[in-house]
Amino acid sequence: MLHNAIFAGHIDVTEVILSTFVLFFIGLVIYLRREDRREGYPLEQDVSGRLEPSGGLFFTAQPKTYILPHGEGTLTTPNSRRDSQAVKAQRTSRAPGSPLEPIGDPMHAGVGPGAFAQRAHKPDLMLNGKPKIVPLRLADGFFLEADGPDPRGMKVIGADNAVGGVVSDVWVDRAEYLIRYLEVAVSPSKHVLLPMTMALVKKAQGVVRVDAVLGGQIAGAPVLANPNQVTFDEEERVCAYYGGGFLYASKTRAEPML
Repeated sequence: MLHNAIFAGHIDVTEVILSTFVLFFIGLVIYLRREDRREGYPLEQDVSGRLEPSGGLFFTAQPKTYILPHGEGTLTTPNSRRDSQAVKAQRTSRAPGSPLEPIGDPMHAGVGPGAFAQRAHKPDLMLNGKPKIVPLRLADGFFLEADGPDPRGMKVIGADNAVGGVVSDVWVDRAEYLIRYLEVAVSPSKHVLLPMTMALVKKAQGVVRVDAVLGGQIAGAPVLANPNQVTFDEEERVCAYYGGGFLYASKTRAEPML
């Protein structure tokens, strides 16, 4: 028969275990609160733009240096880097949390569903150091299944049923073995990317439909600096452009804020 051993006075094994767990749990909460402030902090006040205090010893992560892969150097966080891109929008009210109204062309304002983060101007790489996402014309050993639809050569139809271009190639993820983007030729000299998750290939009709934007707006998608390579930053901007179309592609999709 087991007994709960008493060490001294009224301190027994159960109390020691419970106290140890409580102390461990408190330490875990402090550690997690420090680590979740490693990026994205300090916070910025919505109206004035003033930076909030860091939070003190228990709520601020200590600088840590990470070794980046492929000999790309190191990265130390947290750091004082801030998002430097200009916000092409105006506040509808000075009240904290009030919506932003895009200035100029809302499809290029970079706010709301079209907002994007500043990311690295380099491609996502595989373990062997080669770009992970490439056009099928450069992906040796990759091909489309003969039984499945081949979107190449199909017209791209926007939400208004207007033709925005023709699919010229397919961009594949060589690590995940799936299609990431469709390359759309909007003119003989201009090609843009269309996220596969926002495209619907209709094999019977021989077209690719995208409801995120109008046909004529496909040509406004960001153009790649290198026609055979897409960077983290370009991926962010391309996806944001089509995402913004769900609200800003036409006036009927968004109510006036003012």
